[in-house]
Amino acid sequence: KQILVLGLDGAGKTSILHSLATNHVKRSVAPTEGFNAICVNTEESQMEFLEIGGSESLRSYWKMYLPKVLLLVYVVDSADHARLPMAKQLLHQLIQNNSTLPVVVLANKQDLEGAYRITDIHDALALSDIGDERKMFLIGTHVAEDGSEISSNMKDAKELIGQLVLETQ
Repeated sequence: KQILVLGLDGAGKTSILHSLATNHVKRSVAPTEGFNAICVNTEESQMEFLEIGGSESLRSYWKMYLPKVLLLVYVVDSADHARLPMAKQLLHQLIQNNSTLPVVVLANKQDLEGAYRITDIHDALALSDIGDERKMFLIGTHVAEDGSEISSNMKDAKELIGQLVLETQ
């Protein structure tokens, strides 16, 4: 069982995955053309992440993988105000037919000037409309300079994802 990582192109999915896997920052600038799979080992479990690129041509694949996963990690660019409505629409479409799938939303790029705060992201994505049936979390993240250790928020996100995987298996 895998953890699906989705979000619009440029949201920072690959950088986040690399950071979760290595506990160190590596900024990735090239967009994912297709799929990217990464295994992350923790003391309790081994987690398989599957990232599908966020470009328009790849979004048709998103729904095909959804029924096979334990958890959805949805990454949004907190500073890309213009594309938040699109990110919201896609998220709501993805989860409308699966009321129990746990969702972790990572509001990425919190370190950028003009980035929306967590409460703004919560509102912009209309997370209150998603329902009370599912486990849903929203965490602000950022990937700092290359080579540095990951932020405490990234450690929290990794811990939370690990916990959710254990609970849903």
